Amino acid sequence: MAAIDVASGRVTVSGITVTVTNAGKVLFPDDGITKGELIEYYAGAAGRILPYLRGRPLTMERYPDGITGERIVQKNIGSRAPGWVSRIEVKKQGGTVCHAVCDKPATLVYLANLACIEPHVFLSRAGALDRPDQLVVDLDPPGAAHFGDARRCALWLRELLEGELGLTSYVKTTGGNGLHVHVPLNSRDDFEEARGFAHEAAELLAARHPGVITTEQRKNMRGGRVYADVMRNSFAQTAVAPYAVRARPGAPVATPLHWAEAEDPSLAPGRFTIRTIAARLGETEDPWGDMPRRRYGASAARRRLRDLAGAAGKGAAGK
Repeated sequence: MAAIDVASGRVTVSGITVTVTNAGKVLFPDDGITKGELIEYYAGAAGRILPYLRGRPLTMERYPDGITGERIVQKNIGSRAPGWVSRIEVKKQGGTVCHAVCDKPATLVYLANLACIEPHVFLSRAGALDRPDQLVVDLDPPGAAHFGDARRCALWLRELLEGELGLTSYVKTTGGNGLHVHVPLNSRDDFEEARGFAHEAAELLAARHPGVITTEQRKNMRGGRVYADVMRNSFAQTAVAPYAVRARPGAPVATPLHWAEAEDPSLAPGRFTIRTIAARLGETEDPWGDMPRRRYGASAARRRLRDLAGAAGKGAAGK
């Protein structure tokens, strides 16, 4: 990643100068990570992260007083944002919300200067906001000690998606205790269809591995199992962006993985952080680099899944 100097209070990236304030303010008190370091990370990682932000309404999770202070979830970009920050109006009940669209390095710097540690984005793009171009299954274990279970669930989900349904799937660390599995879509189906497919896939996995994975939303009913959460697959819901920093001790980064890395039992949920990911960004190809060439129909995939589940049910009944 390129070195960015924030000490002068003015950062110029791609021809746009952004004013930086309080760069020395500590946002991660246990680690001494400052707002300036956050700005430097996002400016340096812009080439890798921007393809996953362009065209998508963005929600900011801001921590002006650091990660131990108040969390501000901000959707409306506000009138004080510079004119060069791209915007998009998104319908909501009773009106609209003006979201930022992060399509240039300077916008990443501007947002980081607002102490936006975590950018979260829509699963759909401008021009087709009601039709997702990807779906996500959040494999959420009950704690870090169960990360190995989340990893196994991700591999089972990949086998279902790719080995049995002929889709292509992608995996990333969340920066928390679990993993996200994404499937690129062709934006021809609405969120209800995409969520229905994701839910039925998760239900099939839970039926196959009932002691490890569940679709039960109530925490007290999960019994220590990994929760396969598909509820993000709804209009105006968001997922943490690939290569986004998380507001957790150590400043972990939500990092796209090669599937071979997910197969490694030594993989840890906090493997990549703001201070350790530079080598990966500089030397490793993006594991998700071919995602734009892989697009699938949610309704067609759902039909194939139902055929598969139906065949399995008939086979079980005949035994």
